[in-house]
Amino acid sequence: MSATVTVGDTTVACAPEQTVLDALLRSGVWMPNSCNQGTCGTCKIRVRSGAVDHRTSPEATLPATERDAGFALACQATPCGDTVVERPRTDDGRDRDATHALRDLVGTVTEVRDIAHDTRRMLLTLDTPLEFSAGQYVELAVPGTGVRRQYSLANTPGEAKLLELHVRRRPGGVASDRWAFGTVAVGDRVDVTGPLGDFTFDAESTGPMVLLAGGTGLAPMKSIVRQALSLDPRREIVLYHGVRTAEDLYDSGFFRELEAQHPGFRFVACLSRESGGDREGYAPDAFVEDVASAKEYTGYICGSEAFVDSAVKACKRRRMSPRRIRREKFTSAT
Repeated sequence: MSATVTVGDTTVACAPEQTVLDALLRSGVWMPNSCNQGTCGTCKIRVRSGAVDHRTSPEATLPATERDAGFALACQATPCGDTVVERPRTDDGRDRDATHALRDLVGTVTEVRDIAHDTRRMLLTLDTPLEFSAGQYVELAVPGTGVRRQYSLANTPGEAKLLELHVRRRPGGVASDRWAFGTVAVGDRVDVTGPLGDFTFDAESTGPMVLLAGGTGLAPMKSIVRQALSLDPRREIVLYHGVRTAEDLYDSGFFRELEAQHPGFRFVACLSRESGGDREGYAPDAFVEDVASAKEYTGYICGSEAFVDSAVKACKRRRMSPRRIRREKFTSAT
């Protein structure tokens, strides 16, 4: 039997076995979300009336004490009947009512190209355009596997039918090794769900920007940088790309061209295990060395959990306001 979920003045239908998050996002109602796998806790909400089935919500993310207090993970919980949940707030304290509606689409693989020793660029052409914000990601149903994987969008919202994904190879990985570096072929049809995630470019922000990307965390940064420069071609922006070795670097030529076209933009390649980039060492450390005070900056951080934690500390060390720090931690799914 279907139920309803109410947030503020908005009530949406929720089908059996449909999660609270899925029902709200498909109706265009904003709800904080990041990993959508129950591990990050971003979508944690308080149930004000009614009850939910927590299903496979991890104890580490949602302990019993919080469940007893009425909290739930929106990406895992399904309503047991008509349910009212508390309206969440953004990290910067602003109310947010709407988002791009979550949709199921179909795309065709139109290009697969090696861009680093263990990284491939994959282009998907959608049958219908996808509305999204720079920084968001999509979820793919990996053909022939029965698994789903998430990939950040490197294209801009203006390129709504051509999705650019950066896939890093993980030995033995079902999605990366066996498919993206194995059986994938131009012409493959792929089911796509999106957009997802709250790691988005703030079009209302002004002042300088710093972007700290670890590995393929560069993908959403490519979208954000291009979107920001399209709105203000002279905006002061610095992008640090942190990788281990020179063979891990990619798209450096693309960003060098942006440097030539936009006097306020700077790209810094950081190699942690050898020389040969713009800087030796870790990207967050390079930022700390370069910027004495980041009080007026907006920060965007994407990469592994360790990279993001280090970069957040670097931004705070340089007095960046916590509400101006946006982050996306990659999960370890393969």
